[in-house]
Amino acid sequence: MLKISLLKYSQNNCYYSVLFNAENKEDIDYMLTLVKNIKQLVQVESGRPKLRAQGKEMAQMEIVKDAYLIIEDEKIKAFGKMEEFGKSQFSNLNFQLTVDATGRLVFPSFCDSHTHLVYANSRELEFVDKIRGLSYEEIAKRGGGILNSAKATAAASEDELYELAQQRLDEAMRLGTGAIEIKSGYGLSTESELKLLRVIRRLKENSPMTIKSNFLGAHGIPMEYRGHQEDYVDLVINEMIPRVAAEGLADFIDVFCDKGFFTVEDTARILEAGIKYGMRPKIHANEMAVSGGVQVGVKYNAISVDHLEQMGDAEIECLKGTDTMPTILPGCAFFLNLPLSPARQMIEAGLPVAMASDYNPGTSPSNNMQLVLSMACIRYRLTPEEAFNATTLNTAYAMGVSNEVGTIAVGKRANFYITKPISSLEYMPYSFGENKVESVFLNGKRI
Repeated sequence: MLKISLLKYSQNNCYYSVLFNAENKEDIDYMLTLVKNIKQLVQVESGRPKLRAQGKEMAQMEIVKDAYLIIEDEKIKAFGKMEEFGKSQFSNLNFQLTVDATGRLVFPSFCDSHTHLVYANSRELEFVDKIRGLSYEEIAKRGGGILNSAKATAAASEDELYELAQQRLDEAMRLGTGAIEIKSGYGLSTESELKLLRVIRRLKENSPMTIKSNFLGAHGIPMEYRGHQEDYVDLVINEMIPRVAAEGLADFIDVFCDKGFFTVEDTARILEAGIKYGMRPKIHANEMAVSGGVQVGVKYNAISVDHLEQMGDAEIECLKGTDTMPTILPGCAFFLNLPLSPARQMIEAGLPVAMASDYNPGTSPSNNMQLVLSMACIRYRLTPEEAFNATTLNTAYAMGVSNEVGTIAVGKRANFYITKPISSLEYMPYSFGENKVESVFLNGKRI
């Protein structure tokens, strides 16, 4: 028999009761957690969980008021109304952790399906260049932008990159993100790209976050390949992809298919090679121009096409009835003062829409998904319900993990956050300048 003691303590005005072995706490490896008196438990799925929300479904979100949530080890075991808890089979369970969430809301963790989180240097001097009127394309042509980051990344050690990336992950977790996709792309040489992907692998192994890796060797064109970029495409296909695959370093393969970067023909060649090695495509498309990136993404069954600042009727029509998730990056459009992707038009056409941070040092230096949620409402005119679906369930789909995370559903991972005392779910996008998150749980454990 284990010797059990009861310890009560308070932190951040939440009250906890913890049962532990008085001789050795770590002997208890079976964990039951109860979150009770939840003002609103938001984005639950009481029926069969959906993989994504599209069209009118994006405005639908199930909420349980005055709720409880039960976690068993890493998974969600049950939820419901507090008035029903005392009569249920769960009331007699032996909870090792009980959290009183009076006055607080509980949401599923954000899923950030597009980041460039592993990099060596910030680029605030280019930020000043933008203020003075230089375009992103002009900065890139003179060796700035992605090439600037590639130079600094080549000089940094794997350990240095890992420590910087871990700090950024920790910050994202505190802001409510529980799943994230991380791209390479600041290497632009075989060894540097492999270094970045090995850092991502270490993050996967050591972080409680759900992490997916994306090989983006075709992020920019090195200066030495300018004028004959087909040779760099050959390097990506014939050398980088086989070595990435040999080490099992990437879940996805990505290409920056846009004006001044990689053509539709380049993109098709790279995607075909990646698919042969088991990497599913994702695409950077239509940031600078209507590039054909959406169409080539759909042709190769990309799980998502991202950016989409430049969209026409043909691109929207192309996406209808496909398995490809259109993903908007509000931080990039805000930072570069780009046109806004027609989110409302896409939803009204019956499409799903996801919104991610595009966290990177050059065009979106923010990993705050709460801010993305607010931008979805303020700039793209999504309702709060549509914005939550765009930053949780649909971004989970864009990472291939919506069967595991993205909503509160029995059997899914217990990735959620508890807010500070707030008035309503609408307060989350309304108050865009503060961190509303008080407590974070990932894989059933309080972080």
